Amino acid sequence: MEPRILYAIQGTGNGHLARALDVVSLLRQRAARLDVLVSGPPADLPLPFPVRYRCHGLGFIFGKKGGVDFARTFWQLKSARLLREIEQLRVQDYDLVISDFEPVSAWACQLRGVPCVALSHQSAVLHPLAPRPDTLDLMGRAVLRHYAPSTAQYGFHFQPYAPGISTPVIRQQVRALTPRDEGHYTVYLPAFDEATLVQRLRYLSRAVTWEVFSKHSPVEAEHGNVRVRPVSGAAFLDSLARSTGVLCGAGFETPAEALYLGKKLLVVPMKNQFEQQCNAAALAAMGVPVVKSLKDKHLPRLDHWLHHGQPVPVDYPDQTAAVIDKLLLEQLPAGVRPVAQPALQLAL
Repeated sequence: MEPRILYAIQGTGNGHLARALDVVSLLRQRAARLDVLVSGPPADLPLPFPVRYRCHGLGFIFGKKGGVDFARTFWQLKSARLLREIEQLRVQDYDLVISDFEPVSAWACQLRGVPCVALSHQSAVLHPLAPRPDTLDLMGRAVLRHYAPSTAQYGFHFQPYAPGISTPVIRQQVRALTPRDEGHYTVYLPAFDEATLVQRLRYLSRAVTWEVFSKHSPVEAEHGNVRVRPVSGAAFLDSLARSTGVLCGAGFETPAEALYLGKKLLVVPMKNQFEQQCNAAALAAMGVPVVKSLKDKHLPRLDHWLHHGQPVPVDYPDQTAAVIDKLLLEQLPAGVRPVAQPALQLAL
């Protein structure tokens, strides 16, 4: 029997959706029926595949001062709607539910006793052997652990810290790019507003060109040597490929793609965001500079990175198909097999 699969994606930010571009294509080749669920706020990235379920879910809203806006996040929680979405999602109709840190599908499985398989960066962050910040955020760790519970975990991280953790999914759009250095710096710090970024970047240097991609700016604007642009997948990748370096948050996809393209990288982790603090610890151990904020006391380190920073070499082979084949081999019920299964790299 050929599998019926539900693939559920957390829509907050662009990282999960960027990874899904490759994962959905691979799952389609292996499933008789693949349904996609996306929860959270509207996406910045256009999705080239049909989405069967769109849920309000439980997303986080970025603030404008370097962290999550908890007031707006809790205001839009709408717990009655979330519970209704969980109760109405018929996860029992599928042979396999795969969740990329998506809470509606995960809790619907929990409610009905249906297995839920995590295919995510977060499941790697939670592994005991993954790097941690010096100060442990017990509340943040608890939120990360219980936000989207799972029965099995397949993780992606900056390094393969343990069995079951693979290097990042570098989407085919990025692998097809030709990196070059045209002298500008690409900036993606969605937890800061446009005015703050323009003021800080111009104060840091008026000699370099900054290309800023902002979730808070609907139109392009020029502020001296700072060009602000709305978030756009194609424009961002073009800027990334042509950049000298990348200044961004300590998320996962953007730092991983910058490293893969051989760009020098500096990250500013979001405040009150445990996952980004863990990512920052991992990147720092690899030699990537990390600063806590854009305040004056951190500007000397930013200035040193501008003038002396170097790329950190990484090896990120294309393992996504092998990870998915391993997951399907281990997690599909007896008697259910993929439509087509290429040779499996069991070394993962």
